Amino acid sequence: MLDRLTLQNKSHSQEVLEMLYEDVERRLATSISGACPVDVALNLLTLCHAQSCGKCVPCRIGLQQLASMIRAILDGKGEASDLERIEELAMVIMDTADCVIGAEAAKQVFLGVRGFASDYLSHIMTGHCSGDFKQAIPCVSACPANVDIPGYIALVEAERYEDAIRLIRKDNPFPTVCAYICENPCEAHCRRNIIDSAVNIRGIKKAAVDYAGDVPAPMPENKTNKRVAVIGGGPAGLTAAYYLRLMGHQVTIFEKRTQLGGMLRYGIPSYRLPREKLDSDIYTILSLGVQVKTSFEVGRQLSMEDLKQSFDALYISIGTHAGKQLGILGEDARGVYSAVTMLRQIGDGQMPNFSGMKVAVIGGGNVAMDCARTAVRLGAERVSCVYRRRQEDMTALAEEIEGAVAEGVILETLQAPVAIETNEDDSAVALIVQPQMISYVDRGGRPKPTEASLSEKRIPADIVLIAVGQAIEPLKGDHAADKMNGSRIQTDAAGRVGNLSGVFAGGDCVTGPETVIKAIAAGKTAAANIDSYLGYEHQITSEIAIPQPHLINRPPCGRSTIAHRHAAERKNDFSSIVCEMSEREIKQETSRCLRCDCYGYGSFKGGRQVKW
Repeated sequence: MLDRLTLQNKSHSQEVLEMLYEDVERRLATSISGACPVDVALNLLTLCHAQSCGKCVPCRIGLQQLASMIRAILDGKGEASDLERIEELAMVIMDTADCVIGAEAAKQVFLGVRGFASDYLSHIMTGHCSGDFKQAIPCVSACPANVDIPGYIALVEAERYEDAIRLIRKDNPFPTVCAYICENPCEAHCRRNIIDSAVNIRGIKKAAVDYAGDVPAPMPENKTNKRVAVIGGGPAGLTAAYYLRLMGHQVTIFEKRTQLGGMLRYGIPSYRLPREKLDSDIYTILSLGVQVKTSFEVGRQLSMEDLKQSFDALYISIGTHAGKQLGILGEDARGVYSAVTMLRQIGDGQMPNFSGMKVAVIGGGNVAMDCARTAVRLGAERVSCVYRRRQEDMTALAEEIEGAVAEGVILETLQAPVAIETNEDDSAVALIVQPQMISYVDRGGRPKPTEASLSEKRIPADIVLIAVGQAIEPLKGDHAADKMNGSRIQTDAAGRVGNLSGVFAGGDCVTGPETVIKAIAAGKTAAANIDSYLGYEHQITSEIAIPQPHLINRPPCGRSTIAHRHAAERKNDFSSIVCEMSEREIKQETSRCLRCDCYGYGSFKGGRQVKW
């Protein structure tokens, strides 16, 4: 009986310990920049010391000594010379610890002292953080555009949908677009994860869009008589145009394609982003009085020098519309296309017919998934997605991968393309791949694939779509081309292109292919920098009153998700794949928000103050 009770107690203790570990994992996952790095280092050491078996001196005593030295700094008893001692001790532990627990803990302390030396010194000299770290609202901080997420969630809960859209537009002129395709980085740091799971922020934004109807744009400031040319009508260019126009500047967009939208139109299929939804956001931007010249290629029809003579400032946001090649045999065969080329044609309404064909898509990102799922809708008999790493290493969103598999796409992972087999008329008939195995982690933090000791494999393919990256199409005859590094335009911290007075650049043509919300953030930043260059300091504000928070949001509650149409139905057309959330689901989901703009967020640490 005693042994049975002991086993039961051990089992219960283990359950409690596992629960505590899960709680720690959730708290670490929701951590954001803003916490004191010295305090974080101390708590990390305490956790790692508790995990250590204590058999070796570096772990048992070394980690404890490191913790004591850092605690002394936090208590105001440290000296500048302590930083060197901490570094030396951390390096000794890294080199001598028997297990990874001690070595990695010491490594994090070493990197932290090197990376946050000024903050350690601030604690030593002044007794507090340097002030460089402000405790931010987690979801707002994680959003590249810094949209007031708790604010618009509270407005949706109060059924003030129009006000929710107005609040979103203060920082993001594409509420409808982001309601459909934003990768919602905000949810990764949502503190609701500590209780159960993140608030469905994108779902709530979609509810605001669905119920608000047409919400007119705010009135622009008084005219400044300054003229700005925006080269490229994608999300970055349109966002910059929106905010510059709100500031009172005259804006003209020059777009090479026949329609505005950039990769929103020419890179994202309509089943993910319905064209009427995209057009509604674009219409709101243009309604401010933004001028547009489509089918206009700068450098061919008008030089950059001519534009500089006619405008007070230029913003280049030409995106990344050129596909990259693999450099394998047969890449120039008939039936081999760049993914962006195919998606661009579809964006203009030119739908290829893949009926009865076998299609192979090379790549593992969102563009590859878009191509594969589009090929299914175009009638392909078989669609394979070929990727040289594992499925868990794919850069595509998990829901995109799951959606593709549900619609019949075959994932050929750990397969590196080596050649495209052709027939006598130089048409593709198969993709030849070399099986891979996963190996050591590369500098980017992902396990690197290497050739496995297996024979090459043949994947039948009448059509091969290459989705392995994108590059910009340089403006012909422009000076910005001289500032290119590989496939990007070089800018300084303020977005200026070299020594070209009044010329700015941003978005994918500067950073390389990024998410839509990051392109929007780039356009918003560019507008502020250009406004400053023109001699102004306009501020985009909102006078919308945010509802008071409540205290009934803490009981654990399941997350309401946006349902998708059944795969067997949706794979046959290009209609939107998502369904609407019910009013009851919306009400429950908005109530789960913990209002971190008010609680768990000290006013002495900076950030938005809510006015009631």
